Amino acid sequence: MGTLARTMSHSHHHHDIDFKKAFTVTKEEKSQVKIAGEIPFAELLHERKAAIKALGQHVSLDGFRKGHVPEPVLVKHIGEMNILAEMAERAIAHMYPHILEAHDIDAIGYPKLEITKIAEGNPLGFTATVAVIPEITLPDYKSIAAKVNAEKPSLEVSEAELDEKINDILRQKAAYERLQKSAATPVAVEGEEAKTEEAPKLEIPELTDETVKTLGQPGQFETVEQFKTMLREHLEIEKNRDVTANHRAAITDAIIEGSTIELPQILIDSELGQMFAQMEEDLKRSNLKLDDYLGHIKKTKEDLKKEWSPSAEKRAKLQLILNEISKVEKIVADAQAINDQVTELVTMYKDADEMRVRTYVASVLTNEAVMKMLEEAK
Repeated sequence: MGTLARTMSHSHHHHDIDFKKAFTVTKEEKSQVKIAGEIPFAELLHERKAAIKALGQHVSLDGFRKGHVPEPVLVKHIGEMNILAEMAERAIAHMYPHILEAHDIDAIGYPKLEITKIAEGNPLGFTATVAVIPEITLPDYKSIAAKVNAEKPSLEVSEAELDEKINDILRQKAAYERLQKSAATPVAVEGEEAKTEEAPKLEIPELTDETVKTLGQPGQFETVEQFKTMLREHLEIEKNRDVTANHRAAITDAIIEGSTIELPQILIDSELGQMFAQMEEDLKRSNLKLDDYLGHIKKTKEDLKKEWSPSAEKRAKLQLILNEISKVEKIVADAQAINDQVTELVTMYKDADEMRVRTYVASVLTNEAVMKMLEEAK
């Protein structure tokens, strides 16, 4: 923290506390720390005026205008114990950032507070348990990626794959035509024999220019060659997409496997939150409500949380790993590309907060740059 930021973050009075000595920090499981210590009562007294004012804001008493009740009357009405509790809360809120700073704690989310000692004229004892950015031990990610890269399947569409696809198309055509026919001519004998007799007779047409003319939109294909070229292009696009996605997953899975990270629950919950938001978004498009959908699949939100937890954990780990690799390798997303995408998104979503959009875009593009580096590792 720069000196300017430090002076600004300090509250209006000076604290006579050595935050380093007055508080202990112990590591807990799941990447959490527990802060414990005491705040001198003098610090609580600094908060007394503000505490009474805050508690008295909504008090209306006979004979007084709201917000204009004299302090002694207010104090009597609110009660010393409530005032003390409010003072304690305010003092902790004041001290907490200073404690984090003094002990170099990278906290995520809000702390869970517990008051261990509170009494008029005595120091305030409390503990704060909070998740911290987990420590990561990365494996040799470049050699892991190189190994996976060496086994990357070809993106070429082989003759065999093309023939298989052509066969599928012709078989579907034949089956469809047979269905049309059987719908037009009622089968005399109902029951099993009729079905079994029917099955082996599926005549698959030969691939000729004539057959090809009946495929696709009218006039789309004239010759077998033209049909094959078009189909190959289509298959190449599909294969490229599938192979790339599977290959990336193979690289990241292997790196996650080799890393050690103790994940705080808050990061898993945050991923789960995003997964639910995505699902509600998808359901909204189909005019469905989450509760109706859950009723339909006979599951509760808790069931889905359990089912999705492993992949939420994986997503959270991957994000931390990609961040860490980008730091180690000093990989930064292209500034121009970030600006272009931010402009585009802010134009599309008028009420989006530009700062958040920028953070999001930078993160996506940095991840992409890290993945490119891993895919090129030899």
